[in-house]
Amino acid sequence: MQKLVVILLFLFVGAFSMAQNQGRENKDLKVGLVLSGGGAKGMAHIGALKVIEKAGIEIDYIGGTSMGAIVGALYASGFSAFELDSIFKNTDFTDLIEDTLPRGAKTFYEKENSERYAITLPFKKFQVSVPQAYSGGQNVYNELVRLLYPVRDVKDFKNLPIPFLCIATDIESGAEVLLDKGYLPEAVMASGALPSLFDPAIVDGRVLIDGGVVNNYPVEEVRAMGADVIIGVDVQHGLRDREALSSATEILLQINNYRTALDMERKSERTDIYIKPDMSEYSVIDFNLYEAIIASGENAAMQKYEELERLAPHSELKRSKSIRKVQTQDSLTINKMVITDAENYSRGYVKGKLRFELDEPTTFGKLQQGISNLSATGNFQTIRYRLSTRNNEEELTLKLIENQNKTFIRLGAHYDNLYKTAGIINLTQKNFLMRDDVTSFDFIIGDNIRYNFQYYVDKGSYWSFGISSRFNEFGKDINFDLIRSNFEIPFGANINTINLDVKDFTNQMYVQTVLREEFAYRMGIEYKFLKYSTKTLRQNGEDDFLGLTIEDDRTLFEKSNFYSAFGQLTLDTYDDRYFPSKGLFFDGDFHFYVLSSDFNDNFKEFSIAKARMGTAFPLFSNLSMNIETEGGFKLGTSNVTSFDFVLGGLGADLINNFTPFLGYDFLSLPGNSFVKAYGRLDFEFIPKNHFMFSANYANVDDDLFRTGDWFTSPDFSGYGVGYGWESFLGPLQVHYTWSPEGKSSNFFFSLGYWF
Repeated sequence: MQKLVVILLFLFVGAFSMAQNQGRENKDLKVGLVLSGGGAKGMAHIGALKVIEKAGIEIDYIGGTSMGAIVGALYASGFSAFELDSIFKNTDFTDLIEDTLPRGAKTFYEKENSERYAITLPFKKFQVSVPQAYSGGQNVYNELVRLLYPVRDVKDFKNLPIPFLCIATDIESGAEVLLDKGYLPEAVMASGALPSLFDPAIVDGRVLIDGGVVNNYPVEEVRAMGADVIIGVDVQHGLRDREALSSATEILLQINNYRTALDMERKSERTDIYIKPDMSEYSVIDFNLYEAIIASGENAAMQKYEELERLAPHSELKRSKSIRKVQTQDSLTINKMVITDAENYSRGYVKGKLRFELDEPTTFGKLQQGISNLSATGNFQTIRYRLSTRNNEEELTLKLIENQNKTFIRLGAHYDNLYKTAGIINLTQKNFLMRDDVTSFDFIIGDNIRYNFQYYVDKGSYWSFGISSRFNEFGKDINFDLIRSNFEIPFGANINTINLDVKDFTNQMYVQTVLREEFAYRMGIEYKFLKYSTKTLRQNGEDDFLGLTIEDDRTLFEKSNFYSAFGQLTLDTYDDRYFPSKGLFFDGDFHFYVLSSDFNDNFKEFSIAKARMGTAFPLFSNLSMNIETEGGFKLGTSNVTSFDFVLGGLGADLINNFTPFLGYDFLSLPGNSFVKAYGRLDFEFIPKNHFMFSANYANVDDDLFRTGDWFTSPDFSGYGVGYGWESFLGPLQVHYTWSPEGKSSNFFFSLGYWF
């Protein structure tokens, strides 16, 4: 009897166990996906996801770190693997990582800075500091906000189409930080803030960096979400040898890998389907090898395809496939804007840079352009913003973390045929006297000592205020006939050329308004001191016959103070100052001279008007055309010739009315009016290397517009062939130019930014 009871009990337990196992097999298993960090290697996750989808598996939970967090967040928000493939394929990762800003995003002040100095160093407490990282990650963040906009109001990540979490590291304590709530783009950005590559992220008061430092493969965390089965994609590599450690980023990863390599032995055992692409040939920055990395992920996943297919019947693909459809959009209407943490910059300043109006439709492109405008000022270490819906209104919350470095040292060097050798040292101080201001002083040493000073209070689209001062000098051997035609010389001198020394001291006070960082109107008052002199006549013993004023062993042609009011209108959408391939340019200037100390006793009120306009456009992929026209004239009967136009030479920053003209040397063609046409073909045969062919034509004489001679065939022409290189010091330009009618040729060389 006892044996019978035991047998019956054994059969009952066995039947119960079989029924339980059968129920387990019929149950829909919860599938968790773990995506490791790895920089560019993380693009292999997309290839693996393609195969996972092909096998018919529905993912129920996702956890990722660094690039795994980026791919995972996008997938959890509703993007399919093939949509991610398209997004990444059409992304310029170089621009994203380098925080490349288009020239149009920069203020006129910042345009000058980026095209004048070769090196900029933060200067704090009398010590030169270096940036925290290679990039602030602003462009990456902008793209995350745009792509994740459909889930902008999901604050708890378990409410995403697929529940999600990611890992970051608290840089102050070294503690692991699990991010499963908050604003998704901020969380993902923090998880991917790779040390030395991106600045740390500040989330809820904590300073966070890449989660790979503490947990690059969050398998336990995904299991804790409720996953029954774990699929893991691991794109990490083991310890590298010395030949592979070619960058600071790779060395930092090697140090971190000491621990993660050991951790992965345990974590891989806790992964049910472990997908391990071969990443031995790739680094964290090989974004240009996108196709190969994606293929590596697909190949590794295909090796596990049978296991994936066996799991597929237990997932719930059909049940939730409709939920995982994301709809991206490019238009939005922002109804409210909240600005935080910008103590030294006014709301008007910020709104002026953003360039869009509340309650009016705009696009993500325009929003990102506005953020780029703010970023281009250099006033903010990071710009983080949130888009959310509140009370049926779209709200933009801007968190502007100011750059604590308010003082900068900037350096540059230059050589050209006019100013010769020059080095520039700049000291820039922001928020010197008030909010929104910047103070800048250039001291230029070399063959000619010069300086530039500027104080500017930037109020964005409102009227801004500025004060500027400069001292400029140079000497140039010129034809004596030019001096004879411009100044009253009583007797001729038995010489052909003289060395003319030009000194210019100019001070301005002005107000300015700017539209879209590309269009500016300025008006103000100006004081200018001009001195033209030479030693040549004294050295040749000619001055006694000329009856000119002598001072400090120099013969003076001009030494006067001039007072004027002026207006200036500028439009600049060129993509590059020196080698423009697209954009428009216009610069119009009008000066009304009302008073002078009148050294030559010939002053009457007069005006000078001039304008330059041009366009650049691509003809083919590497060939562009730049066409410009320029002109100017004098109004009034004053005999003052110190402001006449003088054409000749090559340059990008000539003062007063000295105007470049190929085929002739500097200061060769004088007149109180001129018209000029210019064209250049630019072939960029390899990146940053240009071959150029240029031509220009001009009429220059006195009163061209009154006599109508400006509309006749050009009296002067010049041509040039040249080579240009965008070097780290600034543009290198070598031009050989000639003039048919002058039967002359000139060789121009310049290196570095003009200043």
